[in-house]
Amino acid sequence: MKPQKNCSTLSTKILGFLFLIVLFTSSVAGEVHFYDFIVREKNFTKLCLTKSILVVNDSFPGPEIRVHQGDTVYVNVHNQGDYGLTIHWHGIKQPRNPWSDGPEYITQCPIPPGTNFTYEVILSTEEGTRVWIKIRSIYRSTGTTYPFPQPDEDETIIIASWYEGDIKELYDEAMDDGSDLPHSDAYTINGEPGDFCACSKETTYRRTVDYGKTYLLRIVNANMNAEHFFAVAEHNLTVVGLDGSYVKPIETSYIVISAGQVMDVLLKANQSPGQYYMAARQYSSEDAEVTGFDHVNVTAILEYRGNYTYQTSPSFPTTLPLYLESPAAISFTNSIRSLATPEYPIDVPLNVTTKMFITASMNDLTCTHPGCETTEQISSSLNNVSWINPTSDVLQAYYRNISGVYTSDFPDQPPTFYNFTEETFVDDIVFTVQGTKGFNFVDPPKVTTFAVPKNGWLAIRFTASNPGVWFWHCHLERHLSWGMDTAFIVKNGSTTETSIRPPPPYMPPCEPHLNSRIKNSYEIIL
Repeated sequence: MKPQKNCSTLSTKILGFLFLIVLFTSSVAGEVHFYDFIVREKNFTKLCLTKSILVVNDSFPGPEIRVHQGDTVYVNVHNQGDYGLTIHWHGIKQPRNPWSDGPEYITQCPIPPGTNFTYEVILSTEEGTRVWIKIRSIYRSTGTTYPFPQPDEDETIIIASWYEGDIKELYDEAMDDGSDLPHSDAYTINGEPGDFCACSKETTYRRTVDYGKTYLLRIVNANMNAEHFFAVAEHNLTVVGLDGSYVKPIETSYIVISAGQVMDVLLKANQSPGQYYMAARQYSSEDAEVTGFDHVNVTAILEYRGNYTYQTSPSFPTTLPLYLESPAAISFTNSIRSLATPEYPIDVPLNVTTKMFITASMNDLTCTHPGCETTEQISSSLNNVSWINPTSDVLQAYYRNISGVYTSDFPDQPPTFYNFTEETFVDDIVFTVQGTKGFNFVDPPKVTTFAVPKNGWLAIRFTASNPGVWFWHCHLERHLSWGMDTAFIVKNGSTTETSIRPPPPYMPPCEPHLNSRIKNSYEIIL
């Protein structure tokens, strides 16, 4: 187990994350909004130590933006930090406007220090809660009415990571020598590690509630490298939304939420007045002997309003699964279904024109450059191909027909087939491809992020109807950084309305970046 120097545990790019919440509510005519994001270093004290991290508008988590469905938002990002950065608007469709999607070297090059760049965020059909990223952040959306009883209030719960060291420096060193990326020293809820961490009890996040009211919790997993279990002591939860789409209500005593996911959850304040922990801990799907992850139980406090006598410590949720409880994670995930009503229909593509079989894998590469500490280095891949950032962004190269930036030969199948659901197999033995157990065409979840189980599979269908270059990747930072990502290029249609918009007058310039140890990059042309 990784020692937690400043936190206790219970048995029962910075790359720091920046957080934005965008609340989408329906309106008759779209409005235009303007915001300035000042990105710079600011000191924060956590775990008894003061350190500087990169944040937006001097806040951690970052600012909240509330807009309506159909609005357009212009966000002018001023980079006052020490290195280039971008902001990715995760889950926003950006129709015909990939120029403002944000992933570095996919749709743009980083915004250099001392400069600024304005994103045009076009909100079309989004509803529910969303996220922005990279630096990283989040946004959410709701309609003026809900397909469930109207909550009295809403509250954003952001689960994030905290690192005692300079995460960018640690990250760069690990990438250079081919070792594992750094693990967090604590998790936070709305910026605070909670009662079980040193020097944190006085700043634990608290939410005051009134007995009898119903609260909509917008729960965001903004961690770089972890899925999380989450529960509230002595309170049941009702999951009603995932990644900005409504789901059939799930009555549960806990949730499991993947990195980059956003969940809308109803909580009814119907317990005896008192204090109750909201708690989260990492869900690890690795083997039991792998113990080097962050074991911190991050907490916030749900506190009933009123004059009453409460116990010395808030009650802790006994329903919160332990770190390795895969059955609990699988049981919850299997219960997720789209609402699929006439008012909120689900449109599953039935006419499949392109099929791909993609394996997401961990790999080893021979380490030959001078920075390597071992003969092999950690890598990850899709169909045995690892991504590296090109010297220019893929979107510019595709739009302007610039050669030498990317290739279009990403394989539709892995190089070798075997039983991918087996825990172990003999090297060089080829197995018959396993059959599927059937697909759900009635009410599958409509999401932007979903976990692929270890030794399991996930079937995805989508319609390529939005022209542009779109990043497709694992949302765990270590897997993404090691190469478990690629890009889809959706070609223009036959009309202006089905073609990429012209680029804005200014895009950040592309400058040479550090050489990677992986030597090939691939995209998919659709």
